[in-house]
Amino acid sequence: MMPSVPKGQYEIAVAGPYRLDLTVSVLRRLSTNIVDIFTAEGHYIRALSGGPEPVIAHVTQERPDALTVTVNAPEGVPIDHSRVRADMHRILGVDRELSSFNRAATDIPWLRHLAVQMRGVKPPRYPSLWEACVNAVVFQQVSLIAASAISRRLIIALGAPTKWGTITLHAFPTVESFQKASDSVLRAAGLSANKLATLRRLADALRSGTLEESALQTLPSTEAAALLCQIKGIGPWTATVILLRGLGRLDVFPMNDSGVARNLVFVAGHPIDLCQVVSALSPQQGMLYYHLLLSRLDAGRDIGRASVMYADQARIDA
Repeated sequence: MMPSVPKGQYEIAVAGPYRLDLTVSVLRRLSTNIVDIFTAEGHYIRALSGGPEPVIAHVTQERPDALTVTVNAPEGVPIDHSRVRADMHRILGVDRELSSFNRAATDIPWLRHLAVQMRGVKPPRYPSLWEACVNAVVFQQVSLIAASAISRRLIIALGAPTKWGTITLHAFPTVESFQKASDSVLRAAGLSANKLATLRRLADALRSGTLEESALQTLPSTEAAALLCQIKGIGPWTATVILLRGLGRLDVFPMNDSGVARNLVFVAGHPIDLCQVVSALSPQQGMLYYHLLLSRLDAGRDIGRASVMYADQARIDA
């Protein structure tokens, strides 16, 4: 594989306040994520699929009002710069305005401090509906650590590796690569029979056009969730996570989530009427999900921590 070389650089304006470390932290969930890489220097790196070879986006925040994106690719590989820009806007939530959530959070005593502490986080989005669906299904009814381990094995088994310096990056597997994989390979990654069957149905629906992001975008969130729930294996929680992390719908919140319930008690210090809080934060109640995740990551000192694979390589190089 030929080494990647710089092919372009540009700035992307952000709606302030903006913090790259917080946004990447909620995007990747844990520092063991091998697709969304955060370095010890505070840079975000991702291999983007969609062409003959993955291209690499390297993002830094030198100023509070802009991100700098450097694009790399192997020699001779064409780059669709408009697509890279669109992907970075989407993935990093650069233009999202959150004044409604911030105002509402100020009126909730136990949330006020957390909202101030995490000011600058933006709601990230996976670059494709497929990636959002896979993540939502993999994370069904298992712990964050267990789901992350399954996701890692799945990506290594199916994803296209590429080099950035001495680091091996993994692009998220495409629908096509998933459909070509045998059940034995997918089960070896840790997918249960039910989750495998659900992902097979989702892949078929996306490839056939039965399920399209453009169609979901035209629908109110309740109707979009209902459409997703027509696919066997997709329930209300999974549909909500797909809408939140895949379509950027902040007017939804994943109820009946044991992890959310634990984080809520941890932050508030006492039991909370979640329905009442979600109603008070409407129409941007989805940001509560990200803030509760950040509270857990902060307790584990995982906010802005260098990705494990990056840290491991740094130790080897040293």
